[in-house]
Amino acid sequence: MAKKTVRSYYSLVRQRQADETRARIATAARQLILNEGYEAATIEAIAREAGVATPTVYAVFGSKRRILTELIDRAAFGPAYQDLIGEVEGLVDPVARLRFAARIARHIYDSERSEFDLLRKAGVVIPELAAIEREKECGRYEAQAPTITLLIQAGRLLPGLGEKEARDILWTLTGRDIYRMLVIERKWSSDRYEKWLSDAIVGELVLKKRAGG
Repeated sequence: MAKKTVRSYYSLVRQRQADETRARIATAARQLILNEGYEAATIEAIAREAGVATPTVYAVFGSKRRILTELIDRAAFGPAYQDLIGEVEGLVDPVARLRFAARIARHIYDSERSEFDLLRKAGVVIPELAAIEREKECGRYEAQAPTITLLIQAGRLLPGLGEKEARDILWTLTGRDIYRMLVIERKWSSDRYEKWLSDAIVGELVLKKRAGG
């Protein structure tokens, strides 16, 4: 038992060291990109700034694009996002969870937008950022499945909709393109976007309760 405890301790120490190295590289890369520009922030330069060997940067991230992804993830999925996830996991009302999806989408896109804007000003090329945006869509569809499942189990899914179609609708409405069109292009406030999105999701997916029911 003692040996197992020692192994667990050293595993935790190694993980903490790995996390600290990852954070140090990402922070150094961000500072270098903002100060010197994207082209000047080579992997070698990032390694020097972070005080690690160049192979370490490759081992941790593999490429500069992965470092950019890390920077955007840190902005969008930090403590505030974790607090939101904690709140939504405590909700048992399926309609409340659906409305919360609008709040989460608003938080993510507001946070990503700020980081994207900084990186663009530092000369990060549009194709790199567009590729990162596409990659982020991959996991969103799967992450929304439990919310639709809860809606179905509660008997609140709008008649005529199947599970797949309901998930498609939720995924589409909470997509980055709609945020971009309304908030960035049409100059909606984030509050207005969140309110509209919340109502739109419920209107498209939820069976209204009968009066007195």
